[in-house]
Amino acid sequence: MLPQDIDAADQVVTNSLDDLLTEGDHSGRPFNVLVGANMGNRTLVISVPMATFYEISEVANRNNLDAMPSHRELPVAQRRLDEGHAKKLAVFILKGLLDAARRKLERAGRPVPAALLAIQKDLGSQPYISMQPIVANIRNCKPGGEGLRFVRTGGTITVYLSDKHVLWIIDGQHRRFAMHLVFEFLKTITINGKYPRKPALYVPADDSKREPTPEEVQVWSYVFEIARGDSTVVVETHLGLNFEQERQLFHDLNNLAKTVESSLVYEFDNSNPVNRFIKERLLGNDILKAKVVDTDNPHDWHKDEGVISRKDLIAINALLFLNKTTINGASPADINAKEEYGCRFWGAIAQIPYWGEPGAKKNTIAAQPVVLKALAKLVYDFGYGRDENAIYLERIFSAVERGVIDFSHANPMWRYFELTPEEQERVCPGLKDAITPEEAGFNLDLGNFDHTNQVMRFGAKHNDIQRHLGDMIRWKLGLPKRKALAKLQSTLLEAKEGGSVGAAHMVDSDA
Repeated sequence: MLPQDIDAADQVVTNSLDDLLTEGDHSGRPFNVLVGANMGNRTLVISVPMATFYEISEVANRNNLDAMPSHRELPVAQRRLDEGHAKKLAVFILKGLLDAARRKLERAGRPVPAALLAIQKDLGSQPYISMQPIVANIRNCKPGGEGLRFVRTGGTITVYLSDKHVLWIIDGQHRRFAMHLVFEFLKTITINGKYPRKPALYVPADDSKREPTPEEVQVWSYVFEIARGDSTVVVETHLGLNFEQERQLFHDLNNLAKTVESSLVYEFDNSNPVNRFIKERLLGNDILKAKVVDTDNPHDWHKDEGVISRKDLIAINALLFLNKTTINGASPADINAKEEYGCRFWGAIAQIPYWGEPGAKKNTIAAQPVVLKALAKLVYDFGYGRDENAIYLERIFSAVERGVIDFSHANPMWRYFELTPEEQERVCPGLKDAITPEEAGFNLDLGNFDHTNQVMRFGAKHNDIQRHLGDMIRWKLGLPKRKALAKLQSTLLEAKEGGSVGAAHMVDSDA
C-alpha cells in the first residue's frame, strides 16, 4: 500500500526525523525506509529494484563528473572505474538472475526450460548467490536528513526523493556499473535477438559465434523481467556528508577489512569450476589419493603424512586446466569439457609409488609440488597447448601410470645440473641437447641433492624449475622439444657462429 492510499489523518509529514517538522520538499518518489544509527549517525536503509537504483544513483569519479557539465566542479570522491572488474561482477549478477528465474519457475510449478539449464551450466552455479548492501550518500540535505520529506504511517517511514536527491555511491560503483552492463546485455538480446560481443557476458559453449536460439531469447526475456522487478539491492544511505567525509568512509570500507586466507577462500568457494572439479570429482570419487589439508606449507619432511595442501592442489590444477598460475577467472566452459582429462591426470599421479602415503617426500620426488606442476604443464601443452598432440599426450599418461618415469630420488636425471659434464653424458646421454643451454643465462639451479640422506630437494623458484623438469621428461619419453627451446638453441647457435652470444636468452620468455 502506498502512502497516498492512507487516510491523511493517519499521516505525519516531516522534514526532520527528530522534530517531525512540516517544511521541506514535498515532491519526489516515495521509498519506504528503515532508520538506522550507524555509529550514532542517522542513515536510511532502502531496498529498491536494480533498475531503480541505477536510475537514482551516481558515482563521483573523475570521468563521470567530467561527462556532466553541471557536475564538473564537484569534488572527486571515488577511484577510477575498473571495467574488467565490473564485467566479472556483471557475470556474477547474471548468474544470480538466472538462478532467481529458475527458482521462481519451480515455485510456480512450471517446467524449467532446458535452455535455461544449459545456460546455467555454461556460466556456472553455486549454492547461494547474494550481493552485499551498497553504501551511498545524499549530499543536498543536512546531516540527519533535515531538508528531506518524510511521512510516518503507523510503523512505516517513507522518504520522498526528488530528482535532485541523487544517491552518490561511496562503496559499490563497480556493482552499479555491472548492473548497467547486465541491462544492456539483456536489452540487446530481447530487442535484437543477438548476443552482444562487447562485453561478452555469456558465450555459448557449443559455438562461440552463434546467435541465441528462440528458446534462449525467451529465457533471457524472462531473466530481464526478474532483473527489473523481482531483484532488489539494499542501499545504506548516509545523509548530508561532505566530500571529505565521503572519502573517509570510502577508505574505511575498503581498507579496514581483513583479507581472507587463501586456503579458506578455496575451501569455501563453490562457484569456481576448478574448485568444484576438485570437490566433486577428485574428492567426491576418491580419485585423489593424498589427503588435502588447509595448511599452506605442509612441507616438514620429518612430519610428512603424505598430504597435499589445498593451495598447491589449486596451483597444479590451474596449470593443468588453464596453463595459468591462478584459477581466478576460470569459466565452466574452460573446465567442463576437460574433466575426464583432469581425472586421468590425477588417476595417473595416484599410481606413482609412495605418492600420497606417509613419508612420501623421502621416497619420491613426486611428493614435491613443483614436480606435479611440471607434469601438469607438460600434459596441458600436449593436450590443449602449442604442442597439442593426442598421441604424445597418451604417451605421457601411460608412462606415469606404468612407471616408465623413475620418480625416485636416486634417479640422477633430477640432479643433472649438479653433475660434471662427464657424469652427465654417462648417466643421461643426449639430455644436454634437450634442455636449456647453460650459456643462455637462465637459472639452472633446481635445488640441492642431500648426499647424506640421498634425497633431492627442489628449490622455491617453481616457474624455472618446472620448465627444466618438463624438458627432462620430454627427453626421457622421446617427445619433441618445446618450440621456444628449439628457437632459443637455434638463436644461440647462430650467435655462436657469428662470434657473439650476448643476450641470447631474451629470445623467448618461455625458454
